[in-house]
Amino acid sequence: MIPRYVVDEVKKKIAGDIVFSDNPGQAVRKWRTVFGLSQVELAKYLKVASSVISDYEKSRRRPGMKFVKTFIEALMTYDELSGYTVTKGLAQSMGLLIAGVLDIREFSRPIKLDELVTAVEGYIVNSRFIALPIYGYTVINSYEAIEGLRGNEFWSIMGLSSIRALIFTAVSTGRSPMVAVRVAPTKPAAVVIHQPKTVDVLAIRLADREMLPLIVSTHSSVDSLVEALRSRLPSK
Repeated sequence: MIPRYVVDEVKKKIAGDIVFSDNPGQAVRKWRTVFGLSQVELAKYLKVASSVISDYEKSRRRPGMKFVKTFIEALMTYDELSGYTVTKGLAQSMGLLIAGVLDIREFSRPIKLDELVTAVEGYIVNSRFIALPIYGYTVINSYEAIEGLRGNEFWSIMGLSSIRALIFTAVSTGRSPMVAVRVAPTKPAAVVIHQPKTVDVLAIRLADREMLPLIVSTHSSVDSLVEALRSRLPSK
């Protein structure tokens, strides 16, 4: 399985390459070829005649945003059949596959702390914190991150802005995430731990010391947590 944020970022890469190309038709042809579709196969996905695809690729038609979006969705639908083989290769070349990162997004507007708490179906467990506006989030599988995350990849999980929520799954007490935040050179705006068995006293003390809200999420599963974050919070 490939994280949704990776698919989203690859889509943006392809869209930008087409839109900003000096020859959008050639760019369309390139990406169709990269994903291994014939003009006839692509036409079936788009429900148009194959001559329409030929017109775009030969610059007899100029692709607008509606075509670009449906074109990219067709590529992804086709690639999904093979387990996103091409998308994974592109993601690796772009440095998008980061150990332990399940989702990462930026917001179209900063959100308030209570919006985040509501989205994660959570509650704050510490008493000393500053409620900063939040500009994005990163969802991290704690075990996978500990095993595979390299030091120079820390900045990648912080996204475009460090004023974000770090959301940790696969935690037992919350101690390890808060220790990691404590020693990190850059601090998030909030920390969320998903369904811990209990909350370690040290984790709460560290959250107080860093003046960060420490939130426990009660979502029934990681999938429902990610889905709620994507559906309830503003997309960029």
